[in-house]
Amino acid sequence: GKEVVIANAIIAILTIGGQQLFSFFTFSCPCHVGQNLIYGLAFLGVPALILLIVGYALNNQTWRLIMGKRPHFERVTSSNQLLKCKLVCFVLCSITGRALVAPVTWLAVTLINGSYYICAVSEYVPVYYYGAAPNVTASERRRILATFPCSQLVPPELIRVRDEVILLLRYQSQVAGWLLIAVVVITVFLSYCLASCFSPLSFLHFRYWISYVDNEQELFDEATEQHSRLYAMQHVRKFFGFVPGSQNVKEIRIPSLREWQAISGLAFLKQVDEEHYDYSLLHDWALKERASGKYLRIDEDP
Repeated sequence: GKEVVIANAIIAILTIGGQQLFSFFTFSCPCHVGQNLIYGLAFLGVPALILLIVGYALNNQTWRLIMGKRPHFERVTSSNQLLKCKLVCFVLCSITGRALVAPVTWLAVTLINGSYYICAVSEYVPVYYYGAAPNVTASERRRILATFPCSQLVPPELIRVRDEVILLLRYQSQVAGWLLIAVVVITVFLSYCLASCFSPLSFLHFRYWISYVDNEQELFDEATEQHSRLYAMQHVRKFFGFVPGSQNVKEIRIPSLREWQAISGLAFLKQVDEEHYDYSLLHDWALKERASGKYLRIDEDP
């Protein structure tokens, strides 16, 4: 839907901006043998991995998939099991597709920028055909190549070679970045095509289904908000003797010290029986205790 496209576009733009700020303020190649590769790959891969995990964590479908349980009274059949496996695979692919937007954007923009790739692989560039440092050992040559990302550390006689190597590495990095973008775009397009081909719904029926699902979720959220408020209102009324916003309150209830202690502290979801839970300490108190105690009358004219 349009909302998904807009959300993905916003995520991609924020990732691009974050990558530019991240590179400007934090990235500084060590220009040392053995450290360049680790440093470059860390800045290239670790943020992408973090963005992938965050993408999974922020998707409600992830938690719906994890927390979904088969009812104990539902009879398990081979057809039901196959259908559930297909559904889980479909939802998992959908979640992964949404979660990959930010890390793929990070990798593509980083490769097009080229700085991380140059830092990571500079010491492994073959420079024999440049005629650079022909009379030095292999370890010394790697040490010299490792300094190429830091222009101030390169000897004056190797400046031309350094510029050519940097251009070569930047070319490789940018080509890899554009290839990644092309592969992702083609994969997404083919996935939508295959999903449309195997869909049992027609085009207009599919649009109607999407609209129904969105409206159902919106109405469900509104009903959840109102239902939980009304349910909590009954427990608050029992504890205080009135509900916030009530007109012409005649009296209020004065909770005892024991009652204050009963609703204070840390609360976990508490299972009452096989079908019901207590959601809070106030909920638990309201179901167990009688609303007796001291009441104070309120004058109408304060």
